[in-house]
Amino acid sequence: MKKVDEYIDQAQHLPPAPTVLPQLMQLLGKSDVGSSEVIDLIIYDPALTASVIRTANSAYLGGRQQVTNLHEAVTRIGMSEIFKLVASVIGHREMSAKCGGYGMQSGELWKHAVTSATAAQLMARDLGDDDCLCFTAGLLHDIGKIVLTEVLEDIYTELVERTITQHVSLMEAETLLLGVHHAEIGARLLERWNFPETLVMSVRYHHSPSEAKPHERIAACVYLGNIISNYMGHNYGDLAFAQHGREDALKILGLDAEDVPKYMIKTFDQFERIEQLFCIDS
Repeated sequence: MKKVDEYIDQAQHLPPAPTVLPQLMQLLGKSDVGSSEVIDLIIYDPALTASVIRTANSAYLGGRQQVTNLHEAVTRIGMSEIFKLVASVIGHREMSAKCGGYGMQSGELWKHAVTSATAAQLMARDLGDDDCLCFTAGLLHDIGKIVLTEVLEDIYTELVERTITQHVSLMEAETLLLGVHHAEIGARLLERWNFPETLVMSVRYHHSPSEAKPHERIAACVYLGNIISNYMGHNYGDLAFAQHGREDALKILGLDAEDVPKYMIKTFDQFERIEQLFCIDS
């Protein structure tokens, strides 16, 4: 844990804690939450307010009369979509920058994250798990890379060589070179930000979901969402991704290998909706 904290403390461009998101998660976990409580959380954030109103007025939602305030927008969009929208806006802020230490251009980490989140959400919804929680875990699963990218910038070539010559995953190569990996860093960052244990554990074990007990189902959704995003081409170009634990993830969720391409197709089908709701560039 000491080494993990050292990397976080040394990061020069650490994103600010997104305090709205954990508060919103707690709020939406209540059975009697009202829209006014949600509005109170986001009304003083200009970017969030603008995104919510713009989304409510989008052609996708098909509203005849344009909304002009946050209350009308929240009512039109619905609580579940509001949560995903807020999570996505916050995620976009933190993950849109270039991550040279991983060979990623601006926006690539974001596209990978939101694709992983969408796939994880689709699985969770079909399987009766918390789809908002899975969406958020998928969105944040690689946030540790923001911390490590500065450290890796000078040794990126060696990182790639390790994945190829030693037939190891990116996470294993990180551990060999740095003594820590991005999942540990991301989980610790969320812990320091006071995010719920379920999210912390799901991020920490998104490459080994069977170790995330009692939160292994969320971690398994994120694991498979991550794989689907890679299959869809959001895998940072020339990096080799050795995947371990795939069978464990499928077993945890009661899925078959044939279900993975099915969810990949479903995720592709969501792209128009994602672009309109979350303003992702194709």
